[in-house]
Amino acid sequence: MTRPMTTAEARASAAPLPADHPVSKVGKIGVLLLQLGTPDGTDYWSMRRYLKEFLSDRRVIETPRWLWWPILNLIILTKRPSSKGRDYESIWNKELNEGPLLTITRAQGEKLAARLAALDERIIVDFAMRYGNPTTDSRIRALKDEGCDRILLLPLYPQYAAATTATACDSAFKTLMDMRWQPSVRTAPAWHDEPAYIGALAESVRAKLAGLDFTPDMLIASFHGVPKEYLLKGDPYHCQCVKTGRLLREALGWEKDRFMTCFQSRFGSAEWLKPYLIDTMGELPARGVKKVVVIAPGFTTDCLETLEEIEVENRNHFLHHGGEKFAYVPCLNDSDAGIDVIERVARRELMGWSPAA
Repeated sequence: MTRPMTTAEARASAAPLPADHPVSKVGKIGVLLLQLGTPDGTDYWSMRRYLKEFLSDRRVIETPRWLWWPILNLIILTKRPSSKGRDYESIWNKELNEGPLLTITRAQGEKLAARLAALDERIIVDFAMRYGNPTTDSRIRALKDEGCDRILLLPLYPQYAAATTATACDSAFKTLMDMRWQPSVRTAPAWHDEPAYIGALAESVRAKLAGLDFTPDMLIASFHGVPKEYLLKGDPYHCQCVKTGRLLREALGWEKDRFMTCFQSRFGSAEWLKPYLIDTMGELPARGVKKVVVIAPGFTTDCLETLEEIEVENRNHFLHHGGEKFAYVPCLNDSDAGIDVIERVARRELMGWSPAA
Protein backbone atom coordinates (compact mmCIF):
# COMPACT_ATOMS: atom_id res chain seq x y z
CA MET A 1 0.00 0.00 0.00
CA THR A 2 1.40 3.38 -1.00
CA ARG A 3 1.46 5.91 1.79
CA PRO A 4 -0.16 9.31 1.21
CA MET A 5 2.13 12.24 0.40
CA THR A 6 2.79 14.80 3.06
CA THR A 7 1.62 18.37 2.53
CA ALA A 8 5.18 19.47 1.78
CA GLU A 9 5.65 16.70 -0.78
CA ALA A 10 2.34 17.45 -2.43
CA ARG A 11 3.17 21.13 -2.80
CA ALA A 12 6.63 20.31 -4.16
CA SER A 13 5.22 17.97 -6.80
CA ALA A 14 2.35 20.24 -7.78
CA ALA A 15 4.27 23.38 -8.62
CA PRO A 16 7.20 23.38 -11.08
CA LEU A 17 10.27 25.22 -9.79
CA PRO A 18 12.20 27.86 -11.72
CA ALA A 19 15.22 26.52 -13.58
CA ASP A 20 17.65 28.32 -11.27
CA HIS A 21 15.92 27.25 -8.02
CA PRO A 22 18.21 25.38 -5.58
CA VAL A 23 17.35 21.73 -5.02
CA SER A 24 15.83 21.13 -1.59
CA LYS A 25 14.77 17.71 -0.35
CA VAL A 26 11.86 17.62 2.09
CA GLY A 27 9.45 15.20 3.70
CA LYS A 28 11.85 12.95 5.62
CA ILE A 29 12.00 12.42 9.39
CA GLY A 30 15.34 12.08 11.16
CA VAL A 31 16.12 10.25 14.37
CA LEU A 32 19.54 11.18 15.70
CA LEU A 33 21.00 9.03 18.49
CA LEU A 34 23.35 11.08 20.67
CA GLN A 35 26.25 9.51 22.57
CA LEU A 36 28.91 10.99 24.82
CA GLY A 37 31.87 10.21 22.59
CA THR A 38 35.06 8.27 22.01
CA PRO A 39 38.61 9.19 20.93
CA ASP A 40 39.72 8.59 17.34
CA GLY A 41 42.69 6.56 18.55
CA THR A 42 44.62 5.51 21.62
CA ASP A 43 47.78 7.49 20.84
CA TYR A 44 48.78 10.53 22.90
CA TRP A 45 47.52 13.24 20.55
CA SER A 46 44.18 11.54 19.78
CA MET A 47 43.57 11.14 23.50
CA ARG A 48 44.63 14.70 24.19
CA ARG A 49 42.20 16.12 21.61
CA TYR A 50 39.37 14.04 23.03
CA LEU A 51 40.10 14.91 26.66
CA LYS A 52 40.49 18.60 25.86
CA GLU A 53 37.13 18.77 24.12
CA PHE A 54 35.45 16.80 26.90
CA LEU A 55 37.02 18.58 29.86
CA SER A 56 36.63 22.05 28.30
CA ASP A 57 32.85 21.66 28.28
CA ARG A 58 31.32 24.02 30.83
CA ARG A 59 28.45 21.56 31.33
CA VAL A 60 30.94 18.92 32.46
CA ILE A 61 33.34 21.07 34.49
CA GLU A 62 31.66 24.04 36.13
CA THR A 63 34.81 25.23 37.92
CA PRO A 64 35.60 28.89 37.08
CA ARG A 65 37.79 29.09 33.98
CA TRP A 66 40.51 31.10 35.68
CA LEU A 67 41.04 28.20 38.10
CA TRP A 68 40.32 25.27 35.79
CA TRP A 69 42.27 26.35 32.70
CA PRO A 70 45.79 26.07 34.19
CA ILE A 71 44.92 22.73 35.81
CA LEU A 72 43.54 21.36 32.55
CA ASN A 73 46.23 22.58 30.18
CA LEU A 74 49.34 22.35 32.36
CA ILE A 75 48.62 19.20 34.33
CA ILE A 76 45.75 17.03 33.07
CA LEU A 77 46.39 17.32 29.33
CA THR A 78 50.07 16.63 29.94
CA LYS A 79 49.70 13.48 32.03
CA ARG A 80 46.33 11.85 31.40
CA PRO A 81 46.43 11.24 27.62
CA SER A 82 49.06 8.52 28.04
CA SER A 83 47.40 6.71 30.95
CA LYS A 84 43.91 6.93 29.47
CA GLY A 85 45.29 5.81 26.12
CA ARG A 86 46.55 2.62 27.75
CA ASP A 87 43.12 2.05 29.29
CA TYR A 88 41.42 2.50 25.92
CA GLU A 89 44.00 0.25 24.25
CA SER A 90 42.94 -2.61 26.56
CA ILE A 91 39.36 -2.52 25.23
CA TRP A 92 39.97 -1.17 21.70
CA ASN A 93 38.28 -2.84 18.74
CA LYS A 94 41.46 -3.74 16.88
CA GLU A 95 39.64 -5.11 13.82
CA LEU A 96 37.85 -1.83 13.09
CA ASN A 97 40.41 0.39 14.85
CA GLU A 98 37.80 2.14 16.95
CA GLY A 99 36.41 2.23 20.47
CA PRO A 100 33.67 -0.26 21.42
CA LEU A 101 31.28 2.63 22.05
CA LEU A 102 31.48 3.56 18.37
CA THR A 103 31.12 -0.04 17.20
CA ILE A 104 28.08 -0.75 19.35
CA THR A 105 26.39 2.61 18.75
CA ARG A 106 26.67 2.08 15.00
CA ALA A 107 24.99 -1.32 15.41
CA GLN A 108 22.26 0.21 17.55
CA GLY A 109 21.59 2.80 14.87
CA GLU A 110 21.49 0.24 12.07
CA LYS A 111 19.09 -2.05 13.90
CA LEU A 112 16.82 0.81 14.95
CA ALA A 113 16.85 2.11 11.37
CA ALA A 114 15.67 -1.25 10.03
CA ARG A 115 12.81 -1.38 12.49
CA LEU A 116 11.60 2.20 11.99
CA ALA A 117 11.96 2.10 8.20
CA ALA A 118 9.68 -0.92 8.15
CA LEU A 119 7.06 1.22 9.88
CA ASP A 120 7.58 4.43 7.92
CA GLU A 121 9.93 4.64 4.94
CA ARG A 122 10.42 8.37 5.52
CA ILE A 123 12.36 7.79 8.76
CA ILE A 124 16.17 8.02 8.61
CA VAL A 125 18.24 7.03 11.66
CA ASP A 126 21.74 8.30 12.33
CA PHE A 127 24.03 8.74 15.33
CA ALA A 128 26.52 11.32 16.58
CA MET A 129 29.06 11.86 19.33
CA ARG A 130 29.14 14.88 21.61
CA TYR A 131 32.93 14.59 21.74
CA GLY A 132 34.85 13.04 18.86
CA ASN A 133 33.47 11.68 15.60
CA PRO A 134 31.02 11.60 13.93
CA THR A 135 30.19 15.08 15.16
CA THR A 136 26.68 16.23 15.97
CA ASP A 137 27.05 19.12 13.53
CA SER A 138 27.96 16.85 10.61
CA ARG A 139 25.11 14.42 11.21
CA ILE A 140 22.39 17.05 11.62
CA ARG A 141 23.49 18.66 8.36
CA ALA A 142 23.58 15.25 6.67
CA LEU A 143 20.03 14.51 7.80
CA LYS A 144 18.88 17.92 6.55
CA ASP A 145 20.56 17.27 3.19
CA GLU A 146 18.65 13.97 2.98
CA GLY A 147 15.39 15.91 3.25
CA CYS A 148 14.70 15.64 7.00
CA ASP A 149 12.64 18.69 7.88
CA ARG A 150 11.90 17.12 11.28
CA ILE A 151 14.54 15.59 13.55
CA LEU A 152 14.13 13.77 16.83
CA LEU A 153 17.19 14.11 19.08
CA LEU A 154 17.43 10.96 21.18
CA PRO A 155 20.23 11.13 23.78
CA LEU A 156 21.22 7.59 24.79
CA TYR A 157 21.23 8.47 28.49
CA PRO A 158 18.37 6.86 30.45
CA GLN A 159 18.86 9.36 33.30
CA TYR A 160 18.99 13.11 32.62
CA ALA A 161 22.06 15.09 33.63
CA ALA A 162 23.23 18.50 32.51
CA ALA A 163 26.67 16.97 31.88
CA THR A 164 25.26 14.38 29.45
CA THR A 165 21.77 15.02 28.03
CA ALA A 166 21.94 18.80 28.17
CA THR A 167 25.37 19.17 26.60
CA ALA A 168 24.48 16.70 23.83
CA CYS A 169 21.41 18.78 23.00
CA ASP A 170 23.40 22.03 23.35
CA SER A 171 25.70 20.81 20.60
CA ALA A 172 22.73 20.16 18.32
CA PHE A 173 21.19 23.54 19.10
CA LYS A 174 24.46 25.30 18.24
CA THR A 175 24.30 23.74 14.78
CA LEU A 176 20.70 24.89 14.34
CA MET A 177 21.75 28.46 15.20
CA ASP A 178 23.92 28.50 12.06
CA MET A 179 21.37 26.98 9.69
CA ARG A 180 19.32 29.17 7.38
CA TRP A 181 16.56 26.58 7.07
CA GLN A 182 16.22 24.84 10.37
CA PRO A 183 14.43 21.51 10.65
CA SER A 184 11.82 21.22 13.38
CA VAL A 185 13.40 19.51 16.37
CA ARG A 186 12.21 17.45 19.33
CA THR A 187 14.31 16.12 22.19
CA ALA A 188 13.44 12.82 23.83
CA PRO A 189 13.20 13.01 27.64
CA ALA A 190 14.94 10.62 30.01
CA TRP A 191 13.48 7.13 30.33
CA HIS A 192 14.84 6.18 33.76
CA ASP A 193 11.48 4.73 34.84
CA GLU A 194 10.22 3.42 31.48
CA PRO A 195 8.70 -0.03 32.16
CA ALA A 196 10.28 -1.55 29.04
CA TYR A 197 13.71 -0.32 30.15
CA ILE A 198 13.33 -1.63 33.71
CA GLY A 199 12.02 -4.92 32.37
CA ALA A 200 14.95 -5.29 29.97
CA LEU A 201 17.45 -4.57 32.77
CA ALA A 202 15.79 -7.11 35.05
CA GLU A 203 15.82 -9.77 32.36
CA SER A 204 19.51 -9.12 31.66
CA VAL A 205 20.26 -9.67 35.36
CA ARG A 206 18.24 -12.90 35.43
CA ALA A 207 20.07 -14.19 32.36
CA LYS A 208 23.45 -13.39 33.92
CA LEU A 209 22.57 -15.02 37.23
CA ALA A 210 21.38 -18.15 35.46
CA GLY A 211 24.84 -18.63 33.96
CA LEU A 212 26.85 -18.10 37.16
CA ASP A 213 28.29 -20.79 39.39
CA PHE A 214 27.53 -18.74 42.51
CA THR A 215 24.70 -16.85 44.19
CA PRO A 216 25.69 -13.22 44.83
CA ASP A 217 25.56 -11.74 48.30
CA MET A 218 24.98 -8.31 46.78
CA LEU A 219 23.67 -6.86 43.52
CA ILE A 220 25.09 -3.42 42.81
CA ALA A 221 23.71 -0.89 40.33
CA SER A 222 26.58 1.43 39.39
CA PHE A 223 25.95 4.79 37.74
CA HIS A 224 28.45 7.34 36.46
CA GLY A 225 29.04 9.91 39.17
CA VAL A 226 28.81 13.71 39.09
CA PRO A 227 29.88 16.27 41.69
CA LYS A 228 27.44 16.51 44.61
CA GLU A 229 27.29 20.25 43.92
CA TYR A 230 25.35 19.55 40.71
CA LEU A 231 22.62 17.81 42.72
CA LEU A 232 22.41 20.75 45.11
CA LYS A 233 22.04 23.09 42.12
CA GLY A 234 18.95 21.19 40.97
CA ASP A 235 20.20 18.48 38.60
CA PRO A 236 17.70 15.56 38.73
CA TYR A 237 20.31 12.93 37.88
CA HIS A 238 20.81 11.51 41.38
CA CYS A 239 17.08 11.13 41.99
CA GLN A 240 16.55 9.41 38.64
CA CYS A 241 19.44 6.99 39.27
CA VAL A 242 18.09 6.07 42.68
CA LYS A 243 14.62 5.52 41.21
CA THR A 244 16.01 3.30 38.45
CA GLY A 245 17.82 1.25 41.08
CA ARG A 246 14.72 0.90 43.22
CA LEU A 247 12.53 -0.12 40.29
CA LEU A 248 15.10 -2.67 39.17
CA ARG A 249 15.31 -4.17 42.65
CA GLU A 250 11.53 -4.38 42.86
CA ALA A 251 11.26 -5.94 39.40
CA LEU A 252 13.73 -8.63 40.48
CA GLY A 253 12.09 -9.13 43.86
CA TRP A 254 15.51 -8.55 45.43
CA GLU A 255 15.84 -7.90 49.19
CA LYS A 256 16.82 -4.35 50.20
CA ASP A 257 19.83 -5.51 52.21
CA ARG A 258 21.22 -7.33 49.16
CA PHE A 259 21.02 -4.39 46.75
CA MET A 260 23.05 -1.17 46.50
CA THR A 261 23.17 1.85 44.23
CA CYS A 262 26.69 3.25 43.80
CA PHE A 263 28.46 5.86 41.70
CA GLN A 264 31.72 5.50 39.79
CA SER A 265 34.29 7.47 37.79
CA ARG A 266 35.01 10.13 40.39
CA PHE A 267 37.42 12.77 39.11
CA GLY A 268 39.22 15.48 41.11
CA SER A 269 39.08 16.31 44.82
CA ALA A 270 35.50 17.61 45.14
CA GLU A 271 32.83 15.46 46.78
CA TRP A 272 30.82 13.46 44.26
CA LEU A 273 27.63 11.44 44.58
CA LYS A 274 28.05 8.64 47.11
CA PRO A 275 28.61 5.84 47.84
CA TYR A 276 31.64 5.54 45.57
CA LEU A 277 31.81 2.19 43.79
CA ILE A 278 35.57 1.78 44.20
CA ASP A 279 35.38 2.39 47.96
CA THR A 280 32.44 0.01 48.25
CA MET A 281 34.40 -2.72 46.48
CA GLY A 282 37.13 -2.39 49.08
CA GLU A 283 34.75 -2.36 52.06
CA LEU A 284 32.28 -5.15 51.23
CA PRO A 285 34.53 -8.18 51.89
CA ALA A 286 35.17 -7.01 55.47
CA ARG A 287 31.39 -6.95 55.96
CA GLY A 288 31.07 -10.55 54.84
CA VAL A 289 29.97 -9.74 51.29
CA LYS A 290 32.30 -11.94 49.25
CA LYS A 291 30.28 -12.47 46.06
CA VAL A 292 28.92 -9.58 44.02
CA VAL A 293 27.25 -8.86 40.69
CA VAL A 294 27.45 -5.36 39.20
CA ILE A 295 25.18 -3.83 36.55
CA ALA A 296 25.53 -0.37 35.00
CA PRO A 297 21.98 0.82 34.21
CA GLY A 298 23.08 4.35 33.33
CA PHE A 299 24.96 3.15 30.25
CA THR A 300 23.07 1.96 27.17
CA THR A 301 26.37 0.91 25.58
CA ASP A 302 29.45 -0.76 27.00
CA CYS A 303 32.46 1.55 27.01
CA LEU A 304 35.62 2.39 28.95
CA GLU A 305 33.69 3.00 32.16
CA THR A 306 32.15 -0.47 32.09
CA LEU A 307 34.64 -2.68 30.25
CA GLU A 308 37.77 -1.34 31.95
CA GLU A 309 36.69 0.54 35.07
CA ILE A 310 34.11 -1.96 36.35
CA GLU A 311 35.25 -5.24 34.82
CA VAL A 312 38.96 -4.70 35.48
CA GLU A 313 39.69 -1.96 38.03
CA ASN A 314 36.77 -2.55 40.40
CA ARG A 315 36.90 -6.32 40.01
CA ASN A 316 40.59 -6.37 40.97
CA HIS A 317 40.00 -4.00 43.89
CA PHE A 318 37.23 -6.25 45.24
CA LEU A 319 39.26 -9.45 44.92
CA HIS A 320 42.37 -7.79 46.37
CA HIS A 321 40.43 -6.87 49.50
CA GLY A 322 39.12 -10.36 50.11
CA GLY A 323 36.26 -10.77 47.66
CA GLU A 324 35.79 -14.21 46.14
CA LYS A 325 33.42 -13.90 43.18
CA PHE A 326 32.71 -10.94 40.90
CA ALA A 327 30.51 -10.72 37.80
CA TYR A 328 29.44 -7.86 35.55
CA VAL A 329 26.14 -7.70 33.67
CA PRO A 330 26.78 -6.23 30.18
CA CYS A 331 24.83 -3.21 28.99
CA LEU A 332 21.79 -3.79 26.81
CA ASN A 333 23.88 -2.65 23.84
CA ASP A 334 22.42 -3.73 20.46
CA SER A 335 20.59 -6.76 21.87
CA ASP A 336 16.98 -7.23 20.83
CA ALA A 337 15.88 -6.07 24.29
CA GLY A 338 18.13 -3.03 24.07
CA ILE A 339 16.74 -2.01 20.68
CA ASP A 340 13.22 -2.65 21.96
CA VAL A 341 13.77 0.05 24.58
CA ILE A 342 15.22 2.62 22.18
CA GLU A 343 12.50 1.88 19.63
CA ARG A 344 9.81 2.36 22.26
CA VAL A 345 11.21 5.76 23.23
CA ALA A 346 11.60 6.81 19.59
CA ARG A 347 8.08 5.76 18.58
CA ARG A 348 6.58 7.55 21.57
CA GLU A 349 8.37 10.79 20.67
CA LEU A 350 7.58 10.49 16.93
CA MET A 351 3.83 10.58 17.53
CA GLY A 352 2.25 13.27 15.41
CA TRP A 353 5.11 13.15 12.93
CA SER A 354 4.66 9.58 11.80
CA PRO A 355 1.28 7.82 11.80
CA ALA A 356 3.15 4.52 12.29
CA ALA A 357 4.44 5.67 15.70
